[in-house]
Amino acid sequence: MDTSTALDSVLRQAYVVRVSPASGAGVDGEIRVDLSDPAESARLRAAMAVESLPGFACMCLGDVRFEMLDRAGGRLAVVVLHHGATVRWGRWESDAVLADGRLLLAWLDEHGMPGPMRQFEADRQRAEKEAEEESDWLAAMPAGLEGLAERILALSRTAGRPSTELLAELTDRLRLTLPDPVERVLALLAWHGSGSGRWAGYPLHERVPDELLGRVPIDDLLAALTGRQAEERHDAGAVRHLLGGKTRPRQKQDIAGLPGPLRARLLAHARRSGDSDKQERAERWLASPQA
Repeated sequence: MDTSTALDSVLRQAYVVRVSPASGAGVDGEIRVDLSDPAESARLRAAMAVESLPGFACMCLGDVRFEMLDRAGGRLAVVVLHHGATVRWGRWESDAVLADGRLLLAWLDEHGMPGPMRQFEADRQRAEKEAEEESDWLAAMPAGLEGLAERILALSRTAGRPSTELLAELTDRLRLTLPDPVERVLALLAWHGSGSGRWAGYPLHERVPDELLGRVPIDDLLAALTGRQAEERHDAGAVRHLLGGKTRPRQKQDIAGLPGPLRARLLAHARRSGDSDKQERAERWLASPQA
């Protein structure tokens, strides 16, 4: 028997399916569905149709546990749903990809377990937002660095920090492409102000422009920010860099030395952002007399 259709063979024999959160606890609780109706059985079988067994296994415990029972109450199989896309069964050596995971999520929703569908939609929306942020961040990358984009993005996949060698190579390319220090700093500020813009929970590749800016002398940073070319996008990068955690060797002194008009401009930017964390930090660092 084809292993991808083995589960369907078991489902044909199931009389009842008992469904519960895989962790043993959850807001949706447990449900039982009678599969003696051929139409109900066919709907679940269609929702659990397997597309492939690609040979990988998710590292988490899963989200929803399906226990298939025969007419006498004997257990036929236990299947666990992962992220609305794959299922795990002890008879397979790897997780199986569902032909259409949304069908199974919809089945759960209709039978009184809406949580997995809500979580799937939240995860999908978050992934779309992160993809958009990454696209914006890449679009803001200074000219001359495009060939290093994959190495930089890999930092988020490996949870790594930019190496000294990578930062040195980026610095050399920036100096070659943008020999004017002011233009170079403005390019880095615009880059750092794009993407997620967060100080916490951001993709690790966004650390790169921050670390490059941390190597820029404060006089060069001020020259760029107080020049005629400075725009809102550069202010965004400056706020994120200057008010972040330990971004500069003399961070407190550098902020204290900001000219009054520039400090007021950056504070105004933070207040307009709608980001409560950004606003709170700006009030603390830029609005207080000790800033």
